[in-house]
Amino acid sequence: MTAAASPEISAKLEAILTGIKETAALPLSQARTLPREAYTDEDYFAFERENIFKKDWMCLAHVSQLKPPGSYIALDLFDEPLLVIRDREGAIRVLSRVCAHRAMDIMPDDPAFPREGETRLLVCPYHKWVYELDGTLRGCTQMHNAEGFDKADWKLAEFHSEVWNGFVFVNFDGNAKPLSEQYADFDRVIAPWNAADMEVAIELEWDCDFNWKVMVENWMESYHHIGTHATTLNVSMPGELTWSEPEHPYFVHAHLPYTEKLRGELRASRAGGPKVPGFEWIEGLSEDQAFEWGLFTGFPCFMFLTTHDRALWSRLLPVAADRCLLLTTTLVSKKAKEAPGYAEALVSETDMLNTFHSEDMVMNAAVQRGLKSSKVVRGRLSHLEEPVWLIQRYLAARAEGRYPEKANRAPYHGPKAMQAAE
Repeated sequence: MTAAASPEISAKLEAILTGIKETAALPLSQARTLPREAYTDEDYFAFERENIFKKDWMCLAHVSQLKPPGSYIALDLFDEPLLVIRDREGAIRVLSRVCAHRAMDIMPDDPAFPREGETRLLVCPYHKWVYELDGTLRGCTQMHNAEGFDKADWKLAEFHSEVWNGFVFVNFDGNAKPLSEQYADFDRVIAPWNAADMEVAIELEWDCDFNWKVMVENWMESYHHIGTHATTLNVSMPGELTWSEPEHPYFVHAHLPYTEKLRGELRASRAGGPKVPGFEWIEGLSEDQAFEWGLFTGFPCFMFLTTHDRALWSRLLPVAADRCLLLTTTLVSKKAKEAPGYAEALVSETDMLNTFHSEDMVMNAAVQRGLKSSKVVRGRLSHLEEPVWLIQRYLAARAEGRYPEKANRAPYHGPKAMQAAE
């Protein structure tokens, strides 16, 4: 049921949207959490689906997951059976898996039909209609008596997609601005990592019983390192050092600097001293770029992270108000994969990725349970949770069919703010 289905539903949805807009209008020093219905109400989630997710860009894959022609990833998003595939000419497409004959999902949800793999042709198992890798109909037996039937008219549908920095995005309504425009500033910041030439080395899947925004907020704010990751991430990247770049219409960018101790160990390692756990360094990074985690969310939910030796990417697929599917990955350079000790590093870094994400999963699920409580309150935000406030401002802007304005100011906190003050 959509928001306009009845006056009662419409009034409820309007109250939620008003609450979001009023919250987002507060200055950071007065910031508070959103109304709980923004995380629990299915009608508001339906509004997000139609007015945010289907109108903006959603990331589905990285090109390294689709190397040879015929390699594919099958996934479902907003009741659309999707197929991300590399065709014979090397182009990556996002096709519908719905057969043009009788609406059969050509890759049913069954173990006999792998979600990832390689194929020469796309074959509907129902009546054996056969499609080329670009979706054109190649063969359909026993259709010679269908008057006026022309195979050229019966392709698999294709969704509007783009590849940006090696990541495959889909836009359902086909009207989003090109990613080269929306993410131009984002592109400049992450250019030294050359993500298009990196390769996905680690993949971990999570079925999450919490709202997608709980995940994105957790991803972007590092205040929780003080508690959730007290003995893991906070040791080398203290939450209290986090700071955020000024507001941008299309993405959030936060910095999580390494401790001086870790910086010293990394410098010594590069000079030939004891090896620090991890992969080969990304070449060409400045110390400012290398000695921190760079945290990003490309709106609405493209989660990306840069470090001195890798990048992390998380594919987030919202399912319902209280459920999302998450794929967490680690990307490394081709040089890193060829370096001595790569196999051992892969084992230890997979364990590290699983450990800190497991810590997050426990907290995120507990937050969702708390949001459903009759005793939940609208909490105040710390200055370290500025990314949460920026996400609120994006949601409020999209509720009005626009994007936030790009801020022309120094950061509110962090080393650049102190420099500006001086």
